[in-house]
Amino acid sequence: MHRFVRIFLLIALASAILAMHQPTYAQPTLRVTHVVNGTLGDRSFFDSAQEGLERAAKDFGISLKVIELGEDQARWEPGIDDAMADTDSYDILVLGGSLVADYLMARADLYPEKKFIFHDEPIDFTKCKCANVYNVIYAQNEGAYLAGVYAAAMMKEKALPNLSGKQTIGVVGGLDIPVINDFIVGYAQGARSVIPEMTVLTQYIGGERPFFDVAKGLEIALAMYDQGADFTFSVAGGSGLGMIQAAQQRNKYFIGVDSDQWLLLKESDPAAAQVILTSMIKNVGGALYRAISLALEDKLPFGETEIVGIAEGAVGLAKNEYYERITPDSVKAIIAQAEEDVMQCRVIVETTLAPRPCRPGE
Repeated sequence: MHRFVRIFLLIALASAILAMHQPTYAQPTLRVTHVVNGTLGDRSFFDSAQEGLERAAKDFGISLKVIELGEDQARWEPGIDDAMADTDSYDILVLGGSLVADYLMARADLYPEKKFIFHDEPIDFTKCKCANVYNVIYAQNEGAYLAGVYAAAMMKEKALPNLSGKQTIGVVGGLDIPVINDFIVGYAQGARSVIPEMTVLTQYIGGERPFFDVAKGLEIALAMYDQGADFTFSVAGGSGLGMIQAAQQRNKYFIGVDSDQWLLLKESDPAAAQVILTSMIKNVGGALYRAISLALEDKLPFGETEIVGIAEGAVGLAKNEYYERITPDSVKAIIAQAEEDVMQCRVIVETTLAPRPCRPGE
């Protein structure tokens, strides 16, 4: 009997020793590269995207690399080429924003083993071999509609000092392209739903740095305020920082874009933050966080485009503590009604892109 016990103990000891020396294999980490066709620090679109990806890295344990291509558009195409060709560094490459959809469409099929997330502009899947591309675009026209409603309602309710009484607002786009104009038509429609005779001044930054030209943003916004605009709305990325300066100089008001720009400036530049009554949130970070989560579950619909809007929480107004403090209850009620009208398809917001099917209650 003792002999069998000794044999059993020896076997158990041997098994334990073997187990101690067995190699352990870590689960592979999803590697994500974020290519920014510009620079971080815009306090708007790119920063929102990076925030969502950093949150995904923290929550899901993914590896995240960011490549900033800078403001020189001549560097974008070779920079995207280099990033895509560095196949040992990523499993999913994230890219978005204006003017780069064609670059991805021309190259995605060269890397069939890799996956790509392209956001903010539509991919034409009929014109490219893009089965490895997931495309998410935001119903920015819906969010901009709310921004227009807000500006007009604050004017109509006489909720602010220094109003001109000219029933005029302004909007500044980076470029005259469909995705930018999608904001503009929504903004104008929203404003005119409250004040039908509203004048909407529209201008574009243009040039070589349409989303980074602070001086041009300042110049255009000053001219709009001098023409009687009480609000300007930025659809021009970092150029909007100049528009904030203009609002300060003329004691007028500004609506930010993409991120909650009041929140971003309230500590570093509280005087500038005071002119930002709200921002049209495009929840870029939230959409990318969701995409990474679905990719980890093998549920991300590659080869398709998804459109997300008010109903999905992807666009809307920044209702921060400053908004809550300065916005009268009557205006908050108007905004709540506008949100409900869009979600229930009682209002169909104009668009310069492919129309989005509206299904009440979704």
